[in-house]
Amino acid sequence: MQIAIAKEIELEERRVAVVPELVAKLVKQGLQVTVASGAGEGCYYSNQAYTEAGATISTDTIQMWQNADILLKVRPPQSSELQHLKPGSTVISFLDPLGKPQLIQELSQRRINGFSLEMMPRTSRAQSMDALSSQAAVAGYQAVLLAAAALPRFFPMLTTAAGTIKPAKVFVIGAGVAGLQAIATARRLGAIVEGFDIRPAVKEEVQSLGAKFIEVPLQEDTAGANGYAKEISRSAQELTQQVIGEHVKTADVVITTAQVPGKKAPLLVTEEMIAQMQPGSVIVDLAAEQGGNCAGTQAGRTVQVHGVTVLGVANLPSEVSVHASQMYSKNICTFLQYLLKDGQLNLDFTDDIISSTCVTTGGEIRNDRVKSALIPVNA
Repeated sequence: MQIAIAKEIELEERRVAVVPELVAKLVKQGLQVTVASGAGEGCYYSNQAYTEAGATISTDTIQMWQNADILLKVRPPQSSELQHLKPGSTVISFLDPLGKPQLIQELSQRRINGFSLEMMPRTSRAQSMDALSSQAAVAGYQAVLLAAAALPRFFPMLTTAAGTIKPAKVFVIGAGVAGLQAIATARRLGAIVEGFDIRPAVKEEVQSLGAKFIEVPLQEDTAGANGYAKEISRSAQELTQQVIGEHVKTADVVITTAQVPGKKAPLLVTEEMIAQMQPGSVIVDLAAEQGGNCAGTQAGRTVQVHGVTVLGVANLPSEVSVHASQMYSKNICTFLQYLLKDGQLNLDFTDDIISSTCVTTGGEIRNDRVKSALIPVNA
């Protein structure tokens, strides 16, 4: 079984799918591992580190892809890369199946087995393979550090010769993995923190981190089958915005994390809300790549809106590339070992983990939501 570890080619992507430490474990299990030359440079892993772990370094990317039985990546492969994979081979990666249904269609047409780590079920059995959560935790941590650097005020309360300085007030919208990590990090830095989520079930988690939970009474179900927040009705959105607005205007820092897979991120912080914030305040929009939760957000850019700094951050885990790669590597290798049985790929679709993550196999698209997303695209 030939395992290939790709070098990421997307701009500013510094992570690698598997770090040398875990390559060594794969090799000990009898797998042949080939690593693209320079694949680990962005997170400070040299080619030598991989060869010492037992991997072969390939300077011919095309040949490596052609020979691969299983290809491991971080970001979704591009069409120019896919053409080099042989039919029957397997890709394990973030594939963004609902946001990029045409990529999934191409995987199917090329008869490639596609396993999307975004589709990993949120169960205790799959927790060690949940790369989406591990990378979201990195993003939540880094978002607070960026906010602290951009805020022209201190985060903690300080007693100085010039008097006592009040702590910063941080408002985190969304208490998923990224939001909870942002809350925890802001509290460690000494800020007063409020957390908001439409799911009442997360109240105890927010409070356990030392933050105040902001509730909104909604007369509808707000959590999907996978545990994530789901899209709510128009009337519920309006009520939610009213509650959010009251807390945004008093915050020094707002961090937004709300995303809906395959859809544009919901607009939660309006321009009117921003205009009521104190000049010099900071908003970090973790949904910038999906259109943003904040009015005025520009993906990958920092802009000023009514005197408020709005950071349209993109791919924050890449900025903490060493630990982000180590965490992702653990997730993907655990999943790889779960998929392999007696050295062969196990496509047992009675298993919920395999069934949920496998989006293409045998020339077919297995996920109904991806099929639905393709209908308007193909039309």
